[in-house]
Amino acid sequence: MYSGCYNGKEYHAPDLQPVLQRAFDAGKQLHPPRHVITCVERLIITAGNLEEARKALALARTHDRLYSTVGVHPTRCGEFEAHPGGPDAYMAELQEVLRDGMTDGKVVAVGETGLDYDRLHFCDAATQQKYFARQFELARSSGLPMFLHLRAAAADFLDIVQQHADAFPAGVVHSFDGSQDELQQILQHDKLSIGINGCSLKTEENLQVMAAVPLDRLLLETDCPWCEIRPSHAGSKHVLTKFEAKDKKKQEEGKLVKSRNEPCCIVQVLEVVAGQRGIQDRQQLAAQVYSNTLRLFFPADVTTA
Repeated sequence: MYSGCYNGKEYHAPDLQPVLQRAFDAGKQLHPPRHVITCVERLIITAGNLEEARKALALARTHDRLYSTVGVHPTRCGEFEAHPGGPDAYMAELQEVLRDGMTDGKVVAVGETGLDYDRLHFCDAATQQKYFARQFELARSSGLPMFLHLRAAAADFLDIVQQHADAFPAGVVHSFDGSQDELQQILQHDKLSIGINGCSLKTEENLQVMAAVPLDRLLLETDCPWCEIRPSHAGSKHVLTKFEAKDKKKQEEGKLVKSRNEPCCIVQVLEVVAGQRGIQDRQQLAAQVYSNTLRLFFPADVTTA
């Protein structure tokens, strides 16, 4: 989408560089203005399969503030068995990208991997479970944290995580939209944090669950180009910072594309979380979340940040 293509059709010129610049300038958009240099220091480009892992790493190497992951999304785990060389060959190629990306510190997590029972039409549950479990091999060999996906599969997800708890140092269940009960089950695994984005803030129940996440286990994300906070979402009542957007057919320089989420919108996620939790000092909340993020993905930088 940041290349201007939507569902295979080109609508506008590539605009990734302006998107990145808006992200790095995002803190300046806080309402009311605060003494904030920037709200986005680093971006992690999430891979969903082998091809994307290679592309994400290549993109990460174009900018000193970009990083990437290596892993296979649950809905695409069928690629392991569809690979010409079979599952072992596919895994070996993932390991190769992982090792390459670790030479310069650009790959910072294993994932996105997990279980998604809302989309079994893409990949059946048994295949998801098998290759979710196998991807812990990537974490064991690298020592990297896990970037995890969970949809409507909490019991099986937690069972697999528990079976492989010794294989990874820490992880985040990103884009979390589960129930209070599921949240408490996840929090029992002290290695796991909770990632919140627009998809986590759609309903009043979502907001109540989010407000129960301990601050030291909370991470914020956009998951862009998806998971924007829409006016119809319950969380939108807390959004203070607005960005002007144009339809992709009429895209203008300096403006967002309507319905395409961007990293700069992390400010809105912060505002919703702060508003729902009654936190007045959003800058302090941002500092807490940033510290949590460093601890998970950039532990070597924790003492120097």
